Amino acid sequence: MASSASLAVTPYSEYCQCLQQSIVRCQSGGNQLAILRSPTLPHLSLRLTNHNGSLKAARYPSVICSRISKATAVTWESWDKLVLKNKSPVLVEFYASWCGPCQMVHRVIDEIATEYQGKLECFMVDTDKDLMVAEEYDVKAVPVVMLFKNGNKHDYIVGTMPKEFYVDAVEKLLTN
Repeated sequence: MASSASLAVTPYSEYCQCLQQSIVRCQSGGNQLAILRSPTLPHLSLRLTNHNGSLKAARYPSVICSRISKATAVTWESWDKLVLKNKSPVLVEFYASWCGPCQMVHRVIDEIATEYQGKLECFMVDTDKDLMVAEEYDVKAVPVVMLFKNGNKHDYIVGTMPKEFYVDAVEKLLTN
């Protein structure tokens, strides 16, 4: 009895449309969350087929929770405009998606972005996607937070630190 596995394939456009309809946005403790509930998406259906017919694999509702950052993504192409030519002081977090400590820093930067709204612009650079920016500023490890004012780098923080450490650096930047 030979059996083979086949996977239901959904065109990418239908997949994206289905995902968009499944996303629920909500607030939790002042943070905006995007929750994806997708118990019946076709791409999650796995059918095991043999000569007797088909057996459907059990499906479990999956919930993926993702934070919506208050810091805007910046790339090599937008770096000059958003960071160097910005009239406001700027905080930039260099991170990588696989970096656990970076996720902790994201939360702190989101809080700072909210608390200093109108006084400080916050941005994020994914070092895996925008290696040129990371190389230009000699970023060798993540997370790194850099502070800019009038196009000049004023300070940088390497690693995960308590929120107060970042706040002190921001306050110092704003008073200079």
